[in-house]
Amino acid sequence: MKQSRQKTIRSYAIITALACLMSLNYQIFIFPNSFAPAGINGLATMVQHLFGFNIGYMSLIVNIPLILVAWKTLTSDFARKSLLFVLVFSVASLLFKQVDFSAVAYQSGHSAILGPVAAGVVSGAVYGCVIRQNGSTGGTDILAAWVHKLRPEISLVGGIFALNAFVAAVSFFVYGYQFEPVILCLIYCYLTSRISNMILQGGKTALKFEVITQDAAALSARLLQELHHGVTVLPAQGMYSATPRSLLICVVNRHQIVRFQEILAEFPGAFAYVSTISETMGNFQRASH
Repeated sequence: MKQSRQKTIRSYAIITALACLMSLNYQIFIFPNSFAPAGINGLATMVQHLFGFNIGYMSLIVNIPLILVAWKTLTSDFARKSLLFVLVFSVASLLFKQVDFSAVAYQSGHSAILGPVAAGVVSGAVYGCVIRQNGSTGGTDILAAWVHKLRPEISLVGGIFALNAFVAAVSFFVYGYQFEPVILCLIYCYLTSRISNMILQGGKTALKFEVITQDAAALSARLLQELHHGVTVLPAQGMYSATPRSLLICVVNRHQIVRFQEILAEFPGAFAYVSTISETMGNFQRASH
């Protein structure tokens, strides 16, 4: 019980820190470079730019109703953590508005792309880490989770893309009829997506080899000895030749692919194919089969 409580407190502390980091990201990289980020916060950023209505208020107005819906339809843990992020982000945005960040804010000089690149990397890291804590940054994240719960077969990729494209298009008119803010918004969206996906995968991508062979024992022994990963062997039979064979399944790190191929070349009768694994779980570092 004590360990579970400590884990919950640590998770809340991480989300609090991430929300503050996201707010700083807006102050240092987004606002000074006059472009709109992705999603609903992109719309809120443009409202602030046009009318001076702080993004902290906009975040509360938009997200509180969504979180109430999430509380009724999704898990309470997800709703609490999403609420915590939104509240901290909003309060931090209101407080940071009173702080002069001109000494540290990055304003594009000769390269207008560096601000959005930095902002996209930070936002992607924050997004991925918050999702890993079973929370969300609000906005479309909550909507996506809610729709997925009700209709798992529906993909929101198209809808989220349309929203981001709309934000990018509107930014052309908001920021002085220029194409640069549109391009910067698209760069931000791309980097945020890429970085968050890397965080969510946990850096545990791997390769899965499936090998058809008649020398299962010898090949398995070589793989276990040299690659130090487990090998699972299943009985198989070739339908063309009706010959009993074995199917070897082995998941290895990416840097081991060359050595795997060299070992496989020593067994000319073997046939193999490889696929990418987005994430591994459990005891992947040591042989276990």
